[in-house]
Amino acid sequence: MTVRQLKEQLELTVLVEQNIDKEITGCYIGDLLSWVMSRVQTGNVWLTVMGNVNAIAVAALSDAACIILTDSAVLDEDAKEKAQEQGVTVFSSNANSYQVAVQLSRLLSE
Repeated sequence: MTVRQLKEQLELTVLVEQNIDKEITGCYIGDLLSWVMSRVQTGNVWLTVMGNVNAIAVAALSDAACIILTDSAVLDEDAKEKAQEQGVTVFSSNANSYQVAVQLSRLLSE
């Protein structure tokens, strides 16, 4: 599954759209950036409520497929600019991280 397909299947709100043809390899959920940085893997969809420039840096360094801000978390303007510069796709969902992860798990197992 690609990021593009994920966006369509989960009807996510696009905040920054870059490299949407990346393949998704899995999912990681976390909000403690130092913890996430050592655990998120290339191609993972990262579910978080952290919408700041540090989150963008972690996603770029780890080569995450995209970030989904859950619980309607906000992406601040500095982070939006940094995501565009770094080629990081960021979506938003009204659902919580658990709900999004369950949907993503179903899609990845099809």
